[in-house]
Amino acid sequence: MLKSKIRKRILNTRKKRNNKNIKFSFQKIFSEIKTKISKKKIIGGYYPVNFEIDILDVLQELEAKSLQLCLPAVKKNNEMDYYMWSTKNLLKVNKYGIPEPEQIKKVIPDIIFVPIVAFDNRLYRIGYGGGYYDRYIQKLSNKKKLFKIGIAHSCQKINKVPINKFDKKLDIIITEKYILR
Repeated sequence: MLKSKIRKRILNTRKKRNNKNIKFSFQKIFSEIKTKISKKKIIGGYYPVNFEIDILDVLQELEAKSLQLCLPAVKKNNEMDYYMWSTKNLLKVNKYGIPEPEQIKKVIPDIIFVPIVAFDNRLYRIGYGGGYYDRYIQKLSNKKKLFKIGIAHSCQKINKVPINKFDKKLDIIITEKYILR
């Protein structure tokens, strides 16, 4: 099946499933990343839109543990960079309707949370089709070891994500029911 057809089907399923904007437990996520973080680590989050899993409370808890946060901002040519952000800072809405941080201090996160449209057991994902995360992961692959955490509902799992040479694998995927490694 084509990614575009999978995307349409799963986005519809996710909308029905997450109509109450379900949030994930901080402890569940923190237990997965605590061995990978220290006070100096930078955590890359995302601002939830289009019925994505809301991780804003998780980001707030991480910030309360003195971790630095950043969010992505879209650039031209379907690229993005991460900029420092605090849960106390205001955000501006980009051309896609996604809130972004002020583009003041560009950083490279150590850990990123990645929103997912669909995923499989092999830790591949389908996003919205722009390739923003795949390009960012590729850009960093020679600079830094980036720990990539996918966040999704278990109902977003499919048998097999069709992949190409540009698709990047995640390190783990956390759902409300299980964790894939």
